[in-house]
Amino acid sequence: MIKVVISGSGLFIPPHSVSNDELVMSYNSYVDLYNQQHAQVIADNQLAPLSYSSSEFIEKASGIQSRYVMVKEGILDPEIMMPLIADQPSDELSMQASMGVEAAKSALAQAQVNAEDIDLVIVACAYTQRAYPAIAIEIQQALGTKGVAYDMLVACSSATFAIVNAINAIKGGTANRVLVVNPELTSPQSNFKDRDSHFIFGDVATAVVVERQELAQSEHAFNVLSTSCMTDYSNNIRSNFGFVNRCDPANAQTPDKLFHQQGRKVFKELLPMIYRHLETQFENEQIQPEEFKRLWLHQANINMNMFVVKKLLGDGVDELTAPVVLNEFANTASAGSIIAFNKFNDDFKTGELGLLCSFGAGYSIGSIVLEKC
Repeated sequence: MIKVVISGSGLFIPPHSVSNDELVMSYNSYVDLYNQQHAQVIADNQLAPLSYSSSEFIEKASGIQSRYVMVKEGILDPEIMMPLIADQPSDELSMQASMGVEAAKSALAQAQVNAEDIDLVIVACAYTQRAYPAIAIEIQQALGTKGVAYDMLVACSSATFAIVNAINAIKGGTANRVLVVNPELTSPQSNFKDRDSHFIFGDVATAVVVERQELAQSEHAFNVLSTSCMTDYSNNIRSNFGFVNRCDPANAQTPDKLFHQQGRKVFKELLPMIYRHLETQFENEQIQPEEFKRLWLHQANINMNMFVVKKLLGDGVDELTAPVVLNEFANTASAGSIIAFNKFNDDFKTGELGLLCSFGAGYSIGSIVLEKC
């Protein structure tokens, strides 16, 4: 039986940080402009005025304090409210590929693996900046890896789903070493004009090396003990952006082309699904939740994370048991759980268990039980 390990992880942090206070000042200025421009129809009760945001509201609702972005210009301008990212020539490395390459280099170094030893590259993220050629093939070219490469999208579960794909490729004999890259360029899909979501996302890139156990050289390696993925269709987290939009010019720029969600429905519907999913996986593997040293959970919302932790482990759980990184990074889509894994695994001893879990739009849930080598 082929055994598989995650032997290294990497993290790329974008050059710019945006605080809650900066976002709120910008958003509230936009609110003033909007309400002034629509003063008459608002006075006639034909349009509701926009309400201010606040840093206190953001932190209480999400736990987020700041986020990183690749391009800050434009985001804080109340007349623009989006990152001004210029088109790049086709013969230059794309923004997502450049992010992914940096994270990949760190993961390869930690795994003590050369790029030419990789025979499969999977880029997995919530959005890709183009349909083709695949960002993964671009990264393959930039790094000099062998074999094949492809992109896949499963929203906030993309990273764990891709790791499972990597594991299955190795067990199936189609690859020996796989590089999974998560270049989460989320800021272009963020609606900075929406009070309920203008603060949610941040940009980042992560990567992991997945390989056959007998090939692993790194002291950072974790054995893969169990994987489980599930999906169940829901409209409650959605983005309608795509190249078909240009065929309906009247609606090509409407707010539904950006990230939007029905947060209360998501909380009510998805959280019970997560708990049932994990409970079933643990029962199948005969693992008790208390056996886990650490839970590296999806970093979407502090209240969602605490719900999952409490359902699994009860009250009074140490902060290090389920580390939070969204306060600094915000929601980084599929990369969040990998950031937590990257930052909080150095203290593991041989035989100790950890859970890597992500969840989000789809609905989708991906979970992986790891054991320190």
